[in-house]
Amino acid sequence: MNTEKRRAIFTLLKENTPNPTTELVYHSPFELLISVILSAQTTDIAVNKVTKKLFDVANTPLSLSNLRVNKIEKLINSIGLYKNKAKNIQATSLKLLREFNSTVPANRKDLESLPGVGRKTANVILNTLFNEPVIAVDTHLFRLANRINIAPAKTPLAVEKRLTKLIPNEFLSDAHHLLILHGRYVCKSIAPQCGDCVIENLCEYKKKVL
Repeated sequence: MNTEKRRAIFTLLKENTPNPTTELVYHSPFELLISVILSAQTTDIAVNKVTKKLFDVANTPLSLSNLRVNKIEKLINSIGLYKNKAKNIQATSLKLLREFNSTVPANRKDLESLPGVGRKTANVILNTLFNEPVIAVDTHLFRLANRINIAPAKTPLAVEKRLTKLIPNEFLSDAHHLLILHGRYVCKSIAPQCGDCVIENLCEYKKKVL
């Protein structure tokens, strides 16, 4: 796939979704950080349900770090891996309080020092909060990169590096959310909605399966 086709794809995606952003519900940088940690292997819909309960009880590093882990578990136990996530969000809250003046850091090194924060979570925060031109590769982005043939690779990190290199610069800040929303609602894992796809004429998926 050449640069012109990639630019045409992202032009259409951006026209279809002019203001792409996360579907996680948050009202502060801290709430977004906790939501993204909780979203691992869990849908945004499920996360929004538990954070509504959680943030009514505690929505700052101080208040969340003061909650007992078993209390946090009870508030978030409807999502996967909730026991480990409860420990991580309490520990992250405490570290933010003690080392970062209760502020979500704006750089990768500090973000990845927080419990429960890996490269993908850090990229989501850097992109969503700080408008960094980075791409967090989840299952949707990994699937689209290979299915559409926009940046095929065998690992999420390789896909991230190829997308960052190959996507036209003017779309890099929005690319993560444009692709995740397209993968979530149109280019689904099972039964992709090709007939409703704005990039159907540019996509190389059909060429592979015919």
